[in-house]
Amino acid sequence: MSDTGSRGTGPRPTDAAIVGMGALFPGAGDLAAYRRNLLAGRDCITQVPPGRWDPEVYYDPHAAEGPARSDRFYCRRGGFLDELAAFDPTRFGIMPATVPGAEPDQLLALRVIADAIADAGGQERLPADRSRIGVILGRGGFMGVATARLDQRVRTAHQLAATLRQLVPELGESKISAVRDAFQESLGPERPEASIGLVPSFTAARTANRLDFRGPAYTLDAACASSLLAVAQAVDLLAAGRCDSVVAGAVHHCHIATLWSVFTQLRALSPTQCIRPFDRRADGTLLSEGTGVVLLKRLADAERDGDRVYAVIRGAGVAGDGRASSLMNPRTEGQTRALQQAWGSAGLDPEHPAALGLLEAHGTGTPVGDAAELDTLARVFGPPGAGRAPIGLGSVKSMLGHTMQAAGIAGLIKAALAVHDRTLPPTLHLDEPHEGLARTRMRPVTEAEPWDAGRAPLRAGVNAFGFGGINAHVILEEAPGGRPAAAPPVPHTSPLRTAEPERTVLLAAHSPAELAEKLRNPGEGAGEEAGGAGFGIPVGDGPCRLALLGPTPQRRALAAKILARGVPWRGRGDVWFTPSPFFGPYAREAGARLAFVFPGLEAEPPPRVDDIADRMSLPRPAVSGGSGLVERAVDSLAVGRLLARALAELGIIPDLLTGHSLGEWTAMVVAGMYPPRAVDTFLGSLRPGSLAVPDLVYAALGCGAAQAAAALEGLERVAVSHDNCPHQSVVCGAPGPLAEAVRRLAAQGVRAQEMPFRSGFHTPMWAPYLDQVGAAFDALPLRDPQVPVWSATTVAPFPDDPSQVRALVLRHLLEPVRFQHLTRRLYETGVRAFVQVGAGSLTGFIGDTLHGEDHLAVAAAGTRGGGGAQLAQTAAALWAEGIAPRWERLAPSVGGAPTGAGASVRLDLGSPLVLLDGAAAQGGLLFAPADPPPPPNPPSSSPEGGGGGGGGALPYPRPSVADPVRQALDAVLAETRA
Repeated sequence: MSDTGSRGTGPRPTDAAIVGMGALFPGAGDLAAYRRNLLAGRDCITQVPPGRWDPEVYYDPHAAEGPARSDRFYCRRGGFLDELAAFDPTRFGIMPATVPGAEPDQLLALRVIADAIADAGGQERLPADRSRIGVILGRGGFMGVATARLDQRVRTAHQLAATLRQLVPELGESKISAVRDAFQESLGPERPEASIGLVPSFTAARTANRLDFRGPAYTLDAACASSLLAVAQAVDLLAAGRCDSVVAGAVHHCHIATLWSVFTQLRALSPTQCIRPFDRRADGTLLSEGTGVVLLKRLADAERDGDRVYAVIRGAGVAGDGRASSLMNPRTEGQTRALQQAWGSAGLDPEHPAALGLLEAHGTGTPVGDAAELDTLARVFGPPGAGRAPIGLGSVKSMLGHTMQAAGIAGLIKAALAVHDRTLPPTLHLDEPHEGLARTRMRPVTEAEPWDAGRAPLRAGVNAFGFGGINAHVILEEAPGGRPAAAPPVPHTSPLRTAEPERTVLLAAHSPAELAEKLRNPGEGAGEEAGGAGFGIPVGDGPCRLALLGPTPQRRALAAKILARGVPWRGRGDVWFTPSPFFGPYAREAGARLAFVFPGLEAEPPPRVDDIADRMSLPRPAVSGGSGLVERAVDSLAVGRLLARALAELGIIPDLLTGHSLGEWTAMVVAGMYPPRAVDTFLGSLRPGSLAVPDLVYAALGCGAAQAAAALEGLERVAVSHDNCPHQSVVCGAPGPLAEAVRRLAAQGVRAQEMPFRSGFHTPMWAPYLDQVGAAFDALPLRDPQVPVWSATTVAPFPDDPSQVRALVLRHLLEPVRFQHLTRRLYETGVRAFVQVGAGSLTGFIGDTLHGEDHLAVAAAGTRGGGGAQLAQTAAALWAEGIAPRWERLAPSVGGAPTGAGASVRLDLGSPLVLLDGAAAQGGLLFAPADPPPPPNPPSSSPEGGGGGGGGALPYPRPSVADPVRQALDAVLAETRA
């Protein structure tokens, strides 16, 4: 074998170079997010979302005891994408109507491959001869989520009818057929044009079709080894000269109940619901999902074209176990052959002290699997001993779970990033090392650490061992010449966005004088060329902090004056300064808290936030821009949800949520008190003009609530609806009495302005209309909030009891918004920073209420556009107060949608039970009374198509498409009772 201690035995010209990568895994919507999560050691495991399968039906924590049952799962934690699973069909020339009926994995594979091409520099860097481009993808042959829904339509509906014929034949065929038809209707319309999207082998073919790849394009299934087999075959195509560029990887997005049933019966899942690869406490794996691909070229071609090379594939090996006592029992002999084959093809000695620096293991966290893999590693790389350098060991499954067919590519991308960045990423939950580690050279990496192999090249090995006895191993080596080349420039003809973010300067020191010196003499890293350049790289350390957004000479001069004064400055002129922050290691007091505050309906429409979504690779929210109550309410909620996600991407995490008027319901949704699918279904059922509202006028007053209430004395049908702050309140009432109240206040010098909506929310006058929304809110399933939510009705956190929560939601519609009292109470409980998640006047209300108290109130969006700049201002303000935002997430998304692309849609990754009673507990449809009771006086319609808001209630939904299901079942139940 060759001496690996020198660079004389480097990669061959025909070896495959990784020039682009794409990733979509739990907690990571793109490669940049995946890289951050890897280095931060972020645990992306969560409970199964209700829309995937139905925990209330299947989950039983005691099911691990006694005989296995196919419909009782003892585990409900894993890795899930959910809102990250977004796809823009118009970007690829796909008809939007075909998307709902297609398997999501086909579409997500196309999206991630496009991201990998963008990461490599764009389409222009691919071979001009499209017949020289291939694509090989791993994908499981099991039923996907769209196929499962088709199975419900084709089989389950008829099974339901057959069961009714057996149990209640007296119903007659017409009623039984009505139930069957209604069941099928509840699944949505037939989409025969989308049936092509159900063929598993089309996963690779669809990409080839849409991106015009004319070389080999096929899908393979080798269980958990699928993606590394795809890579190995891509390497062979390049070495043989049959292709000049190949995309290889795998896709897995299947969390249907039947797959969970299989792994439950195999007892492969962790009863403690924690995946611990190579820990002595490991008791099973956790299921996950994801898509990952690499774009490969021959090394010589990549060097000729000036490509950025993440790593070079030195060798790949594939071997099977052969005969074994069980298909489920891994054999060390098969694994060993795969590794030896890879090292033999590379011409390298795996036992050489400098042969390997990182081994990204298969590491499923199952006791049998971990023990077998450690035995393999001991055989191939030798035992520990003098002169044998330890090898870093990791498993990305510890933070993602088992991504099945995509498991190998998740590890390969991690290893390629480690080689490229010269950093060893951590592995989680390895606190008590497996006893088998002592027989190996493996050293668990539990914290990120620099990787330096001295004169030897950096190398990483990646394992992927599939169920049934198929094993694969890939060896990565750093690019020749030492440090990898920088990312290739995106050509000017590329449709990808390349706008630069506004530069941000962040300076920290131990005194204002020291900070002023840094401002005068920035030195390396803090001048016009650095200081973040849009990525917020802080310079210095200490409690005194200065942030400048766009460091113009004028702002620098302003900052110098601010530092000379030495007192906090929060935002005017885009400058932030504090001598003593609220948060972080230099916090002035312990226990300071951050609150997100969601606005309700404002005089101006919700801000457009598409630029924020595009910049951060998030799905664009569906915003109608309508002026009616329904449209404004739905738009406000959509914008609030998007902004909350954007702030989370920036690493800005609140200690509590609250809202003003309708914003209180937005806070509940963002906190997870309602399942996202149920919320989406509810909002999708709403129609403009569907809410009956009284003809009541709102007027904003330049005085406090007490003075306003005194002016209403003796007047009927008028009330204080909002107590916003000491110098602003809102009254609502019939036009005549309200006009009289405004005249009385004008005589006292109080100005008033009529607001552009009518509804009657937050007054007792809306009580006759309450039944319109009561049934809908009662039908929404409730969950425990992921973060505390405070109510402006009770000036306290929401109660724990679901019945009390539902009662409070209705009280919120009838009682005043006590925002001033809420603000004071939050400050008393330690809230020192308030982030307004949307546009509006809440920062002004908070400032008026807390006048003279040290606090921060900043808005994360404005009504004049430029959402990215507004987010940068929010991040700067919070950095000055000791929080550490992820500034790199404000950089433009290189792999984002092309200019002019349509809005992304969230793909449905679930296949829950069809609920025929309309409860919508797991994303089913919601029901409300067919007609609301008539109010005591006929309401007059708002001139804005159903009225504006002012209040905070979601509009009343029209009957949903599932009403035939309810009606048919009602008929069946009536017959059986008779």
